[in-house]
Amino acid sequence: MDQASHFTPPLVTALNDVAGFLALNDFGPRGSDQLPAGIAASPIDCIILAGNCVLETAEGAFRLIGRGTCTRLLISGGIGHATEVLRQKVAAHSDYQTIHTEGRAEAHILADIGLNFWGIDRSSLLIEPDSTNSGENAKFSRRLHVDSSQPMKTILLIQDPTMQRRVDATFRHIWRDRPDVSFLNWPTFTPRVRLVEDEVQFNLGGIAGLWPLDRFLALVIGEIPRLRDDSDGYGPNGKGFIAHLDIPKRIEKAYACLQEALAEGFGNRSTMPRPSLA
Repeated sequence: MDQASHFTPPLVTALNDVAGFLALNDFGPRGSDQLPAGIAASPIDCIILAGNCVLETAEGAFRLIGRGTCTRLLISGGIGHATEVLRQKVAAHSDYQTIHTEGRAEAHILADIGLNFWGIDRSSLLIEPDSTNSGENAKFSRRLHVDSSQPMKTILLIQDPTMQRRVDATFRHIWRDRPDVSFLNWPTFTPRVRLVEDEVQFNLGGIAGLWPLDRFLALVIGEIPRLRDDSDGYGPNGKGFIAHLDIPKRIEKAYACLQEALAEGFGNRSTMPRPSLA
């Protein structure tokens, strides 16, 4: 990416710190079976996969269902800012390219991948194809929850890792009158980058289908202001889209480091892809 030549080791550390904070994970690192430590012992009633363009998140959800960690998967996602990117990734995938994507919602595309390539039973799936942002993911998923004949007391949320902390805060806000329902989080992996001969690269052990680095940077930079509980943020003291959450001082410091670098020409923000404000 254009910004790669301007990255320094401190900036890489700052980017990894902020990305790690955003990728809220209630479990341990992934083992050789690609599942996180401790998840098999967790009583999960339903997995909610929020539609996104990172195929690894869907594959993580399918692994959990396939290995019996949970028997119910709700896929939530209509047509939003990441849908076209998802379609492109499916079209370029050596196996998934046979899935029809044109004009279809994220939930339908991802459901077809699970059904056709991961052996997911149709009876295990709930599909919510109308939401276009995180708030609607939570609202419309709740409607399906109410209509479902099976109780859901513990729900595992899976989302693009750069949005995992926000989706947790969004669901807790939308479901705030249901203290009997608890949420766990697993973003399937934590994004990390490294410098290799002055070039910034993902350091993720071969996970494929990730963001272009410019988009990744834009997503990370865009999240912290949204998570703040101030007049400009999404918390109760701002737009009221999410539950209150505290951002540690070290993360604010790392974010400020990235912002300062941008201001000094480390990247032209006006040309960077902007994430949805949903």
